[in-house]
Amino acid sequence: MTWRPYYQGNGERREVPLAAPPPWRTFPRRPQHGQYRPPEDLVDAVNAAIHLRRPLLVTGPAGSGKSTLIEQVAHELGLGEVLRWHITSRSTLSEALYRYDALGRIHAQNLQSALGRRPGPRAVGRGGTRGRDDIAPFLQLGPLGTALLPAERPRALLIDEIDKSDLDLPSDLLEVLERGEYEIPELVRYRRPRVEIRLWDSRGTHTVESGRVQCTQFPFIVLTSNGERDFPPPFLRRCIRYTMPQLTRPLLHSIVEAHFDGELGEAGEQLIQEFADRVAGGNHLAIDQLLNAVALLADGHGIEGEQRERLHELLTRELSRA
Repeated sequence: MTWRPYYQGNGERREVPLAAPPPWRTFPRRPQHGQYRPPEDLVDAVNAAIHLRRPLLVTGPAGSGKSTLIEQVAHELGLGEVLRWHITSRSTLSEALYRYDALGRIHAQNLQSALGRRPGPRAVGRGGTRGRDDIAPFLQLGPLGTALLPAERPRALLIDEIDKSDLDLPSDLLEVLERGEYEIPELVRYRRPRVEIRLWDSRGTHTVESGRVQCTQFPFIVLTSNGERDFPPPFLRRCIRYTMPQLTRPLLHSIVEAHFDGELGEAGEQLIQEFADRVAGGNHLAIDQLLNAVALLADGHGIEGEQRERLHELLTRELSRA
């Protein structure tokens, strides 16, 4: 990647062609399963989780490759597209299982009633029924709910940054992860025993009977944590736990080499060494910062002197600082 000063800061309009982005910043996003280099003991942890049908809890700093792991596993084992549940402090188990648009259904019912009171032909619902309420358009399975559907092969589910959750969420997950089933109360009470519900990750549907979903193949679940909190022992004992190792120079070198074709050059090797030294010294840094620095500042990119120093500082600022 050759450095090009697109923006000049003088307010003059120019038609400037933009260079191609680095591979990890192309859109739609390209999977990085071919570039990921897992530690050997992480491979053992993944296989243990698959053999035992247990979730894998991976702890490590942001940017250490925790979430990329599941893309590689899903690709190697043919588990389909990865389902993703990104956790916030407001995340709930219910929304991960299914979403129900109650207000939308009420609005549709009111509209149908209003149309039914007008003179002329009555509104015709799905399947040719006149004036019948249909709950299906207002339900959608969530990422966890989709992962637990009956299937011949397990699905892959990423539960990202579980340590950002409300304190009760890990405990709420226990029964679902242990039993591999859940109930949709709105369908248990519904007049029809079989309802087709939209899936989380596609336009496809699945027929739910009597409001209950029970998996036949427990999904491969990776939960990631930045290590910012402790979890209750009942939750931990149901997981295979793994802590990401320190980012050493050999590990960083193998990761960077996997993303860049050809030799890294002297400048690239120096960037890796400086990055490894800072991590060893306690700096909070992420691997993608190193990739950004190598993409712009390695040999032959045309950036020298004070400008290079400024960009290096900009790209590798410690994450614990604003």
